[in-house]
Amino acid sequence: MDNPRELTLPSKAVICEVAPRDGFQAITNKWIATEDKISMIRLLSETGVKNIEITSFVHPKAIPQLKDASEVVQACQDLTQINFRALVPNIKGAERAIVSGIKKIKLMLSATDSHSLSNANCKTMEAQNGFLPIIELAAKEGVKVGGSISVAFGCPFEGKVPKERIFQIVSRYMSMGVDEISLADSTGAGNPKQVYELLGYLRDCFPSTLFTLHLHNTRGLAIANAFAALQQGIIHFDSSIAGLGGCPYLPGATGNVSTEDLVNAFHEMGVETEMNLDKLIETAKAIKLKLGEIGDSYMLKAGPTSLLYEKQTGQHKLEN
Repeated sequence: MDNPRELTLPSKAVICEVAPRDGFQAITNKWIATEDKISMIRLLSETGVKNIEITSFVHPKAIPQLKDASEVVQACQDLTQINFRALVPNIKGAERAIVSGIKKIKLMLSATDSHSLSNANCKTMEAQNGFLPIIELAAKEGVKVGGSISVAFGCPFEGKVPKERIFQIVSRYMSMGVDEISLADSTGAGNPKQVYELLGYLRDCFPSTLFTLHLHNTRGLAIANAFAALQQGIIHFDSSIAGLGGCPYLPGATGNVSTEDLVNAFHEMGVETEMNLDKLIETAKAIKLKLGEIGDSYMLKAGPTSLLYEKQTGQHKLEN
């Protein structure tokens, strides 16, 4: 008989690596050579990851670091085992992405009007209405579309976002034919109780919608928030190798939850990701060395739990 106190979690989770977009765009003090971006993406492709957010097709003046988006995408077309997606802000970005070979695009939207005015120079509803030509183009070209809601768990201008506001935005996405929606904790303001309750509410309201989580670790709660999401049956997560990232438009916003930390936590709980943790740590070290960035990764500081023990005479002995 099952133990009624035993916690039941999903048996697997699907991770999308976002360092080539979220991580690289946060590096503003130096140019990352195009060939270096490509080589790091190739390293990531060897970790067992199946999904990579490879870049963003924003205007080069907005994010100069990603002005080579087309070249990067075209150079990685031979990595057919990877599902690539790109962030697009408008129809021009969508056109560039599709011409470059992208088969899945992700839309950019803020949960609050204040953040939207700061980020997109228009209010949320106006920005969302502007997605219609993008969605029509994607449908014509056979390209998948995912939606996003930035600052979904806390806005730097307006504080916590009411669940009714998120409901309104998701409803609008669904009416436009977008049924995959990423909830982004862009400021790292979310907490496990908040994440659990909001996801439970949204899953009850929109049972056919695929919700994904994009977590930043600004206040050290990203892993706890991912655990709360797992308890609500959410299995799709974004993460960034070595914890690289941080929105250039959000002061103090540190990087995404690190991929190696998230995979370690999931594997320790019996949630399979089909990713190789040792290879992830090796890749994180190489990318950190290449970029000279500190990032935020417990695996790079302490290593996986398995390293705490060594086998001696058939027993495990705790290292001093």
